[in-house]
Amino acid sequence: MAENTASKQTTTVMVTGASGRTGSRVAEAARAAGLTVRAASRAQGFDWENSATWARVLRDADAAYLMYPSDIGSPAAAEAIGALAREAVGLGVRRLVLLSARGEDQARPAEEALKSSGADWTVVRATWFAQNFSEGPLVEGLRQGELVFPGGEVKEPFVDVRDIADVVVAVLSAGDRYVGRTLELTGPRLLSWREAVAEIAAATGRPLTYTPVPTRAYGEALTGFGMPPEEVELLVEVFETLMDGRNARLTDDVQGVLGREPRDFGDFAWEAAAAGTWKA
Repeated sequence: MAENTASKQTTTVMVTGASGRTGSRVAEAARAAGLTVRAASRAQGFDWENSATWARVLRDADAAYLMYPSDIGSPAAAEAIGALAREAVGLGVRRLVLLSARGEDQARPAEEALKSSGADWTVVRATWFAQNFSEGPLVEGLRQGELVFPGGEVKEPFVDVRDIADVVVAVLSAGDRYVGRTLELTGPRLLSWREAVAEIAAATGRPLTYTPVPTRAYGEALTGFGMPPEEVELLVEVFETLMDGRNARLTDDVQGVLGREPRDFGDFAWEAAAAGTWKA
C-alpha cells in the first residue's frame, strides 16, 4: 500500500528567499522547531529565473516554502511557481506552502499554478507586513520624519512576519491537516496608515508625519528613483485595488493555527524603536 505523502513527517524544509523578510523568519522558526532548513537564495545558488538551479535544493527535502521575490501578482510569478512546484512534485517534494497576498487579484494565477501542480499545497495569504515599516523602502522616509504613501485613510490589519513564519512552520509540521487549504493571516487590530505612523511616533518619541498621495503620483516617484517601468505599472495596479478597503476586516486564522492571538502592531513598533530602527 502506498504511503500517504501528505501525512509524512516533515524533517527537512527548503526555504526560498531564506535571507529575505519572511524567508529568514521561516528558516529561524523551522530550526527552532527542530527541522533541518535548506536555504534557497541567490547566495546559495538558487535562482527563480534559472530552473537548472532548482533540483539541487529540492532533492531529498520533505517540504518547501515558496516566496516569489518581486510580486506574487506578476505574470512571471505564476509561470515560475507552477514550474517549480511541478519539479518539486517530480522529485518527491509534494508538501508545498506558498506565501500569497490577501486581497490581491493579480496573485490568483500563481495560486492556481500551485494548486494544479499535483502538490499537497497550502496557500498562506498575508496582509501588509508590520515589518514593511522597519525593513525596506519605507524606512528612510520615517527616519526623515515623513512617510509618503498611497494608503489613503483605509484600515489595514497589519500582520507581523514572525506570525507568518510561525504559521508556516506549524502548517508544515501538522501532517495533512492544512493540505488543500487557504489561510488568511491578519494582525489583531485594524489601523489606518496614519494611525500606524502615529504608533511608531509614540514609540520613538519623535514627531512623524503621514502624507497620503495618489497612487499614480507614487508610481511616478518610483520611476524617478529608477524602478523599471513594468514593475512600477504592476505596483500601481496592485495598490489601486488593494487600497479600496477590501482587507479592512480581521480573520482568526493565526489563532486557529497557533492557538494564540497574533502579535500586536504596537508591540512591534516599540521593539523596533528600542532597536534604533528609525533613528535619523
